Amino acid sequence: MNILVVEDTRVGRLAPASTSRPAWAITCGSYRLIDWLTRIEGALTAHVRPFLVQVVALDFPALACGIDDHEDTTLIVNARLAPTFSNFALLNDFVKAHRLPDSPVAAASEATAATAALVIKTGTLCAAADQADQAVGQFAARLVESQAVTDLPIRQAESGFMMLDDPHHIVAAHMDCCNENLEFRLTSGDYRQFADGVFLSKKSPPSIPESTVFDCSGGPVVIDDGCSIGPFTYLRGPVYLGPGSKVSAHSSIKDAVSIGHTCKIGGEIEGVVMEPWSNKQHYGFLGHSYVGSWINLGAGTCNSDLKNTYGTVNMRAFGAQEQKIATGMQFVGCLIGDYAKTAINTSIFTGKLIGVGSMVYGMATTNVPSFVNYARSINQMGLLPPEVIVTTQRRMFGRRNVEQRDCDSQLIRDMFTQTAGQRPDGLTADQLEF
Repeated sequence: MNILVVEDTRVGRLAPASTSRPAWAITCGSYRLIDWLTRIEGALTAHVRPFLVQVVALDFPALACGIDDHEDTTLIVNARLAPTFSNFALLNDFVKAHRLPDSPVAAASEATAATAALVIKTGTLCAAADQADQAVGQFAARLVESQAVTDLPIRQAESGFMMLDDPHHIVAAHMDCCNENLEFRLTSGDYRQFADGVFLSKKSPPSIPESTVFDCSGGPVVIDDGCSIGPFTYLRGPVYLGPGSKVSAHSSIKDAVSIGHTCKIGGEIEGVVMEPWSNKQHYGFLGHSYVGSWINLGAGTCNSDLKNTYGTVNMRAFGAQEQKIATGMQFVGCLIGDYAKTAINTSIFTGKLIGVGSMVYGMATTNVPSFVNYARSINQMGLLPPEVIVTTQRRMFGRRNVEQRDCDSQLIRDMFTQTAGQRPDGLTADQLEF
């Protein structure tokens, strides 16, 4: 069986998380969708947006094989499928039930009409793509998004999948799946139990200070290779600390936290996903939020994740009109795109998006566009040219002994073009008033 994971046109609504990475590389509960798909037997490949092709080819070389037309069937998976153990179990059941379908079979999400997965004979898929004069991956992406693009007789199978349709769904999916994802992680046998509910990597276990306090009544605490934990730290599960992550002294890490590899964290963190290579190592609160890669949050940076009225949070997605989104959630913090930075004592209001490559000073009372200097408190916002971020990227990579590849700097330039619609018309490198 081929396994083809595709991005439809709605992935842009997941910005800033999806601005710099395929939707299948967004983390929830310590797993990405691509991690789950590698557990399904088959030849895995992917179709991504054009500006991500080069980076994906280097970072995920196993996905570059393309469709094998000798395989009888192809499983097409929507890249916006939430990376949860429950979705993985449903997908496994779907594949087992429809591995050799007479006609294409689709499975839908629980809350929307979006197609989560589709099983189709490989010959039928390739023939339909040829007839449409499109590459197989491109055609499959359109097929998942709207089955009306073809005359193929597609049967509807069971539903129940959780999808990432809007930014807040990343936080919602993480909060929903963190516990069960970590329980599954522990079945790998890579961890030993240090205390009741506390599990350390067998490969390179960290030294746990005697002053560390664990509370595993709500879920496990899983600490991976080479982590460092400062004294007087409080860890309340479910919590996952990725390889090489460092926790500052006197930190409070609690209630569904997933930290990627090589991160530095500190202060109070609750209900947070942090992708690899990011820092929040000083005091300050970060709650119910998504933090991308190569981000630095200055000392005292805090976000709000609860309205003063205790009502549900409304957000505005990036876009020409910043469409209003009713999340239906009481706790939603912020979503921060790759390479963003905050100054000391920055305050981020409830449900705000911080774009890729932005630098924020003072109070973020609105969404912050990508590639801007944002200082709302003094009514100023200016353009950050991509070459500034490329230079910053080179310096950051050098500090972590990471090579800056041509594709990394080109991705910065491409993201600048892709996010042009977020920024006000006429914005220049000189600071402008709001």
